[in-house]
Amino acid sequence: MRIDVAACAVSAFIVFGASASMAVVDDGEPRAAAASEGGGADAASLIERGAKLYVRKCGACHSPDANRIGPRHEGVYGRKSGSVPDFRYTKALGALDIVWDEETLDEWLTNPSAMAPGTAMGFRVTDAEERKAIIAYLKTL
Repeated sequence: MRIDVAACAVSAFIVFGASASMAVVDDGEPRAAAASEGGGADAASLIERGAKLYVRKCGACHSPDANRIGPRHEGVYGRKSGSVPDFRYTKALGALDIVWDEETLDEWLTNPSAMAPGTAMGFRVTDAEERKAIIAYLKTL
């Protein structure tokens, strides 16, 4: 039986209450930790929604902890594009010289082909609120 890391992380976040936020600890797993940004229940529900959307919209090609058709997303927020060492990127994405933050992730999810013509990722998240939730979740990985 495979344990869904995202579901476990969101559950832990909710159990520890509004004064907790997701963080990455030494073993690389999302855990509840003291809040550094605040946000409380609203942040928790946004992350929970993002986790569900991630599974539904991103999960066919991506995983938090393993490369699949697309690269793993653990640590994606703040990482340089095209930098997962054991993943073979398209030339288009390999040449993209950005760091994944809220702005670049939002632009990417809106239209990957416009950002990196020739990328293999053709899927778009057209709803701005869905992108916001997915990005909130990606920040916890």
